Amino acid sequence: MSDVALIAGVSKMTVSRVLAGHSVAPATRERVLRAIDELGYVADAAAGALSSGRSEFAAVLVPSIASSNFSDTVRGLAAALEPEGLQLLLGDTDYDLHREERLVRSMLRHQPRCIALTGSQHTDATRALLQRSGVPVVEMWDLPADPIDTAVGFSNVKAARAMVRYLKERGYRRIGFLGGASDLDRRGLDRLKGYLQESKAQGLGEPRVVRLGESPITMSHGGPALDALLKQWPDTDAVMCVSDMSAFGAIMQCHRRGLAVPGDVAIAGFGNFEVAACSHPSITTVSVDAHGIGFRTGVALLAALNGNRMPDGARKNIKIDYTVISRDSA
Repeated sequence: MSDVALIAGVSKMTVSRVLAGHSVAPATRERVLRAIDELGYVADAAAGALSSGRSEFAAVLVPSIASSNFSDTVRGLAAALEPEGLQLLLGDTDYDLHREERLVRSMLRHQPRCIALTGSQHTDATRALLQRSGVPVVEMWDLPADPIDTAVGFSNVKAARAMVRYLKERGYRRIGFLGGASDLDRRGLDRLKGYLQESKAQGLGEPRVVRLGESPITMSHGGPALDALLKQWPDTDAVMCVSDMSAFGAIMQCHRRGLAVPGDVAIAGFGNFEVAACSHPSITTVSVDAHGIGFRTGVALLAALNGNRMPDGARKNIKIDYTVISRDSA
């Protein structure tokens, strides 16, 4: 900054005012900007944050950057926040609540302007850290009964129940469910809960559930899970999968076994990933606007930063629509 000031013929304070966007005479601002360009000077953001108590970062935590749904959510957040001068500081929790806690502690040291994180299940320490942080917090993908601040999401339970009703209306009665073995994926557990609730409500008999594989569930989990399901319940006529990735793996296993989809067994997924439309047959699924979740989260964070934050005791849930997409697999 001293070098910039020397070349521009101004004080360090004037350089600081230019960098901060404060009022400076146009000719003086132009000299300072030319000096900055000549030197390739980049301001120390950490020092600026210490001085002002503010950074240019929004902290974002997702359970897996490998998931196209969560990467779409991050893109939606960026679309809302970056035009307003906020850059994303991204963390991958790997579905681990204690890892999430460590990431929250680390990110708070960088004084983010706001925080978005996935899900509503957190350690007590994480929740306390976020409540004491003094910055806007939005929980994504869930609609918790007691949000920390604001939540943007939908009910995975209700969405799963809608898929069971769809399959029942299509004439299927012996419906199985393929999910992950880990209890860390709370959204997957909610989809299982929805399957169980609606199966009971529809009088579909004994639940047919196979839980196999650690989160995140991938294509490789679908085939073995389908084999396990058909071994125990060979008369199964439809399978609801916790995600489109699992559903694609199940369909490929049906091809290997010589089973027609949906002639011998129908397959349904969840998420409306790109693979659902590209698969053969294309996958019936629950469509969730992942990009929209991110964008609405960004809008909520900006509103809070602009002083439109919900008062204590008036926490807010923002609902995102979902729909069952009927395709060839079921």
